[in-house]
Amino acid sequence: MQKSLEKKLEELKELAQKQGIDVQEELSQIEAKIRAASKTEQAWRRVELARHPDRPYSLDYITRIFDNFIELHGDRYFADDPAIVGGLGFLNGMPVTIIANQKGRTLKENMRRNHGMANPEGYRKALRLAKQAEKFRRPIITFVDTSGAYPGLGAEERGIGEAIARNLMELSQLKTPIICVIIGEGGSGGALGICVGDKIYMLENAIYSVISPEGCASILLRDASRARDAAAMLRITSADLLEFKIVNGVIPEPPGGAHTDVDATARAIKEVLVRDLSDLCQRNPAVLVRYRNQKIRKIGHWHEGSDE
Repeated sequence: MQKSLEKKLEELKELAQKQGIDVQEELSQIEAKIRAASKTEQAWRRVELARHPDRPYSLDYITRIFDNFIELHGDRYFADDPAIVGGLGFLNGMPVTIIANQKGRTLKENMRRNHGMANPEGYRKALRLAKQAEKFRRPIITFVDTSGAYPGLGAEERGIGEAIARNLMELSQLKTPIICVIIGEGGSGGALGICVGDKIYMLENAIYSVISPEGCASILLRDASRARDAAAMLRITSADLLEFKIVNGVIPEPPGGAHTDVDATARAIKEVLVRDLSDLCQRNPAVLVRYRNQKIRKIGHWHEGSDE
């Protein structure tokens, strides 16, 4: 469709030139509309790929990247939350702690894992494992893939807001290397709860946003059917987040998305993890914390242009 419109526009330009008709202003307006439509379609395509039912989930990558992964359970306060998995593994012989959102592949598993939307106990489990990693000087790897934290009554009663806020505070001060990888959906505070690190990466077709396109369309555009427009407005793609310097890099996916070649995507992620950990593990922990906090404080800064 996009190529067809561009071809028609070129034909109109040639016809106008032959006929000696000045329609440059009108053609410029059409070009602007085509570019806007293209950005909207590209953004929505990323959303669709991030939510693709066959897209690899955290455990698909964990089993391919790490050796001898052992899952640990429970927050030592209330319960174990299957929406967040965590444990110990080896990355090229180096012991690491892994924390990840986990969605379900089947209806039964999705019910058990609550579609990857964690309760407070999930974030408290993540923090328990993170503090354990700091104690034993293990690097932390997190995989982010959630539409958001669970907004249920029980979650509110048990302090979902406090649990996420505490994770933000604690992870920002943790004296051990932390690398975060957004592999699918990075939704709101649910993603932020395990996405504070020295390095943050996104897969090419992942998304990261304060709100879902549907939620934004309902609230700001007053029309939930305009989710495609909202996706473009929110600037939620990996290219957008890299431009804003919120993420450190984008990990490429195979043509068609990560689900077309899970092994190749896992190898690409592993290469980045091995490279960065070899550098981060040599740094003074206090220096890591200082630079981590500097990076966080820079997010959202902007400079007003000169009036001249």
